[in-house]
Amino acid sequence: MISKNTPAIGDPSFEELKQSNEYDAEYWSARDLQPLLGYSQWRRFEDAIKRAITSCEHSGNNPEHHFAGTGKMIVVGKGGARKVDDYQLSRFACYLIAQNGDPRKPEIAQAQKYFAVQARKQELSEQLTADQERLELRKQTSEEFKILSGAARQAGVQDKMFGVFHDAGYKGLYGGLGGEAIKARKNIPAKEQLLDRMNSTELAANQFRMTQTRDKLARDSINNQQQAIRTHEQVGKEVRAAIERIGGTPPEQIPPDEHIKEVEKRIKNAVPKMELDEKDAGGLLGDSPNK
Repeated sequence: MISKNTPAIGDPSFEELKQSNEYDAEYWSARDLQPLLGYSQWRRFEDAIKRAITSCEHSGNNPEHHFAGTGKMIVVGKGGARKVDDYQLSRFACYLIAQNGDPRKPEIAQAQKYFAVQARKQELSEQLTADQERLELRKQTSEEFKILSGAARQAGVQDKMFGVFHDAGYKGLYGGLGGEAIKARKNIPAKEQLLDRMNSTELAANQFRMTQTRDKLARDSINNQQQAIRTHEQVGKEVRAAIERIGGTPPEQIPPDEHIKEVEKRIKNAVPKMELDEKDAGGLLGDSPNK
């Protein structure tokens, strides 16, 4: 059974938005849930819903029991009304939407925590759990790399100097080694992306370096190319020093992991099923999915 003894995730709270259908089953309106999860555009929220429907299929559960297309009347103009598309969502569907939402949104991050223990899952092997963690970190780091590049441009770094700027961060974190030198030390082929061969620990350290550099560039209102490059290297050194203080392994000493594409293949071929009890499996149909 999916637990209901959890804190609210917004105002109004998730539980306060709950309704009941003709089967006396609980459901949530997607239109009501949309602002709670930080989406201002229905189109983008519906994209997350569609990803959740696919995830529901892959988890071994019937999407028809958890996602029901419907309509909703909304007030427009001078007291007028019109009908818009909507979905009735089971508790499990809401969980899947949170898992498939934009992780950069604070509301989604909070919702993911809210639902973290909400569904009964099939026990995953330690390898698959580690694979999922590493793949998620790789995706987050890739996104952070793009955001940092944008922050660097705003701080005065010219496009032709982006390689130098990003290498400065590596040099700070890796004891003076730039990207190509790190690959050489770890025997990683030159044509491969360094981030694709990092394990979860190394990815997390680099992600932290990037977020802290981005924040510092903005906080210090840096608008000078050389200063931005020096800042990135200094932040890398500070992250390295923190690792040393807590007794962690210097990143250049962490062996390369298998290519991230191999991890993606393994996860794709071992999709975990989510085992729901009878009531949750019924979703919008109530106690029995056979109604």
